[in-house]
Amino acid sequence: MDSARTQSPAGENAGARDTAPAFDAGFNISLSPSSLGFDYGPGVFGPEVECRRLKDIRASLLDPQCDGPDPVYGIAMDVGRSEDRADLERRMLLYGAVVYAAGQLGEEPVRSQGHVHKIAPHSGWPPPELFEIWEGRAIVYAQEFAADDPGRCAAVIAEPGDLVVVPPGWAHAVINADPRRRMAFGAWCDRQYGFVYDAVRARGGLAHFPRLAGERIEWAANPRYRPRPLWPRRARSYPELGLRAGVPIYRQYLEDAGSVEWITRPADYAALWPKFEP
Repeated sequence: MDSARTQSPAGENAGARDTAPAFDAGFNISLSPSSLGFDYGPGVFGPEVECRRLKDIRASLLDPQCDGPDPVYGIAMDVGRSEDRADLERRMLLYGAVVYAAGQLGEEPVRSQGHVHKIAPHSGWPPPELFEIWEGRAIVYAQEFAADDPGRCAAVIAEPGDLVVVPPGWAHAVINADPRRRMAFGAWCDRQYGFVYDAVRARGGLAHFPRLAGERIEWAANPRYRPRPLWPRRARSYPELGLRAGVPIYRQYLEDAGSVEWITRPADYAALWPKFEP
């Protein structure tokens, strides 16, 4: 297994959790100070957090027998302002919130196992997804296909306020890029969301594994895929989707719901996706 020459930073702001102001999510939600969960303020609905355990993701790790934090992360699907609930259901939009533990999984940073979105019955498409980092530093890894040839592979480095779009059909995982602190994000996705793991698990993970090397992350190729270069890059803006930098993605929905409806209506943007860059 060869390490990619490209590298990305593992973290430069240790301790920032204690000094940085809370990120403005655009509605009244905050991270729990003592658990991998969230506190919902007045007028906000949300479920009990579902925890992903280490046993749930072992099949996709570089070292399936490794030790690490357990649970690995907590996820709350379908959160938002109570007054918006009916509109979100009508538009088939769903907002999720996720928080990752600090630490590492063997040689890897804390991360999800990787999946593809199943086809949403109402649209006939595997939905795209829009991420917004709230706390810590993240890498959103995405590859074009969950197949022997993974196609284009990207590792998007993102910090609080940054947005990352994963296009329809791409296999992807989110990584806590700073093992010294937790990481949290919000995401818009389709209400008929579903995760498909089989193709990724069959190959023992995605096409590239993140490996900690001191304060940096190096990338190691998964030999179960055809070799493809990895493109590490910083988060970008997405003017082609009408997104606005510096505005929380929930607030963008409140001000102009059409700015995020491409998530549930990807067919309307069919000409955009073949050459789309995450």
